[in-house]
Amino acid sequence: MIFVTVGTQLPFPRLIEAVDRYAAEFGEPVVAQVGQDHEPRQHIETHDMIPPQRFDELFRSARVIVAHAGIGTILSAKKYLRPLVVMPRRHDLGEHRNDHQLATVRHLGNVTGIHVAQDCADLFALLSQPCLTPPSDTLGQSHIALLDTLSDFLRTAGPAAAASLGPPAEVAPNPNEE
Repeated sequence: MIFVTVGTQLPFPRLIEAVDRYAAEFGEPVVAQVGQDHEPRQHIETHDMIPPQRFDELFRSARVIVAHAGIGTILSAKKYLRPLVVMPRRHDLGEHRNDHQLATVRHLGNVTGIHVAQDCADLFALLSQPCLTPPSDTLGQSHIALLDTLSDFLRTAGPAAAASLGPPAEVAPNPNEE
């Protein structure tokens, strides 16, 4: 099953139409959260909104997630280790008020598990792959560098400097760790 989400702010007809065509051609089940897009679709199951618990269930059970280039969806794909195909909304097509999603995908182009589709041909090619790579559950080099820098600061500055930073933020436990 493919799970598609376009977020809650704007419809994304270009993406939804492409996924509907893919489902018609390949017969793979698709569930899509389409927001304000009220056009009837023949080959996919659509919902304006999906309650959070059901959204998480769909996210976890999908073979692949297809979405706009929204940060929330990207973080969820990382959280649930689901392969993610993102298609950025484009300002020149009237899909958004600016091209920040194009900027987002430029930075994500080499991130393992996040696959960028600039157009419908890219989307079909990616969805046709039986085993897309999911995001890694390990820290990337930039995260490791940040942790090293913070560790060095705390080691050098001592406990008084660390205390001046205030209490640590609560961190939710990682469900993948035992």
